[in-house]
Amino acid sequence: MAGVVDLSKLTAGKNLTEVEEGVLRYIIEHIDSMLKMGVRGVAKENFTSTSTIMRLTKKLGYGGFVDMYYKLLPLVNRVQDNEDTGMHFISSFCSNSLLKYNSYEDIQEFAGRILGLEGGYVFLYATGFSAIPVEYMTKKLLVLGIKCICSNGMDSIGVFENNLENMKMLIVVSRSGETGWVADRVKTARENGIFTVSFTNEARNRVSSMTDMQFCIEDSNKLDDRNMMANTFFPNVIMLMELLIYEYHKVLQNEGKKEE
Repeated sequence: MAGVVDLSKLTAGKNLTEVEEGVLRYIIEHIDSMLKMGVRGVAKENFTSTSTIMRLTKKLGYGGFVDMYYKLLPLVNRVQDNEDTGMHFISSFCSNSLLKYNSYEDIQEFAGRILGLEGGYVFLYATGFSAIPVEYMTKKLLVLGIKCICSNGMDSIGVFENNLENMKMLIVVSRSGETGWVADRVKTARENGIFTVSFTNEARNRVSSMTDMQFCIEDSNKLDDRNMMANTFFPNVIMLMELLIYEYHKVLQNEGKKEE
């Protein structure tokens, strides 16, 4: 299974050389014996130097060889049998992971910011599969009377840049958190004083590190770059969005009571 893993998301923006990519693939394919082999063993099997291995760990953002092993291990653990896979997938729907990675205070703050847009509008952006929950959230906000613009990777950059003036909030969804177009729009929004919100997986990533508010959703198949496997990430993003809308209504009701 590890031999067919698509590593493009893992290596995105890391500027790995061809040799480093080859070493990383070797490590993924031999993850069970990597710790025992050590840096010297991996370097020997790949006809390279130990310094190459250490440069690779730094480029990937790990503290060292051992740290890289323990961070990669849960990503590439082989599935023992189809029954275990099915039970894990089904149980993930029943878990309370939405609040495991996200604080109730952030959910309340988000609701309050939506309520206090004061004539501005929300810009929502994503590409690929992530555009689906963005379109869903756009429709939810529109029926609440909140002005929105929804855009995806097929749109011209002008759709975003020409609407910066009245933009009060930017919401982006990126499963990997490493999508370049998403990161570029977050950067531009921040430079223009716009409040930014991201929905990404729970691992450390570029997009979430750039935004003012981060919502993290567990990704059960981080190396499935083509979204071919079953994954609860996208439905959980929508579930979290529904929780945010629920909290918005609570804040709205509380504001109404204050006015009375």
